[in-house]
Amino acid sequence: MEILTYMEEYDYEQLVVCQDKNSGLKAFIAIHDTTLGPALGGLRMWTYNSESEAIEDALRLARGMTYKNAAAGLNLGGGKAVIMGDPKKDKNPELFRAFGRYVQSLNGRYITAEDVGTKVEDMDLIHMETDFVTGISAADGSSGGDPSPVTAYGIYKGIKASAKEAFGDDSLEGKTIAVQGVGNVAFTLCSHLHKEGAKLIVTDINKEAVNRAVEAFGARAVDPDDIYSVDCDIYSPCALGATLNDETLSVLKAKVIAGSANNQLKTAKHGDIIHEKGIVYAPDYVINSGGVINVADELVGYNQDRAMKKVEEIYDILLNVFEISRKENIPTAIAADRMAEERIRSMKESRNQFLLNEHHILSRR
Repeated sequence: MEILTYMEEYDYEQLVVCQDKNSGLKAFIAIHDTTLGPALGGLRMWTYNSESEAIEDALRLARGMTYKNAAAGLNLGGGKAVIMGDPKKDKNPELFRAFGRYVQSLNGRYITAEDVGTKVEDMDLIHMETDFVTGISAADGSSGGDPSPVTAYGIYKGIKASAKEAFGDDSLEGKTIAVQGVGNVAFTLCSHLHKEGAKLIVTDINKEAVNRAVEAFGARAVDPDDIYSVDCDIYSPCALGATLNDETLSVLKAKVIAGSANNQLKTAKHGDIIHEKGIVYAPDYVINSGGVINVADELVGYNQDRAMKKVEEIYDILLNVFEISRKENIPTAIAADRMAEERIRSMKESRNQFLLNEHHILSRR
């Protein structure tokens, strides 16, 4: 991978290499775009096979956060950080404090948060070195805490918006919804769906998680490989990415695809296939933005009611995506990208015009 060539192609702003010999820190901070505001994105800790693999992951995820934050209507740019290491064996307080000093050195251009392989306790250690961190523990309610219930609520509102587009009514009563994966987010989602009277079909590689959903919601359990072909109105992928591919789309019977998983499309062409089949697809980074909306609220002093009202806007944002898709006859994934890109472009034009006006005023003096 030619790093600078890749960064130029996708218009990245910055890549920061972080190294601290004493703590064993080896990390990368990628900042994609700060047009709308400081770059907000989580800190991932993973056993990468190489430095280039870690860099590629950081860059890819940072660009994804630009689109997610823009589509969610947040005044934030996109960034991401990764630490090379086993989160079960390689963590130590010095490592996260060293990382915190690197975040602090960026003076607010990047704001970090919890992600795969990191926890609230890790954010607390980072917070000892910088204020540019969200998701810390706070007894006074100034932190949003666990974002999964908020993410689940956003998915629920997104499913309702998708149902309205597909069926003309957002009621989920009597609708059969196949939920792939019933972890923390999906279990809370199932609770919302069950309360509205939806019929649930669930699967997970974790049998205990499946049994929990069956007992709590009267859900019907199926084997993981069978979830794609069940008779259902809505398919909700809430586990692995790339589950929307040639094999699954050939047997999928749902009229709606809406779930919490990241990177649901195996390739861009699968978004085209979904569009051609007339299936309503809620782009993943739009419908699962509840978590980032929740942590973003911490930046202005966390207020749960305000955060939840912002999460409810996912409903209207998706309706806008569907409208763009219909009017331009393009896949919803492309419609979401265009919506995010337009918001960034408008801000850039506004900023450039302001600078141009300021230059004219100064030149006349």
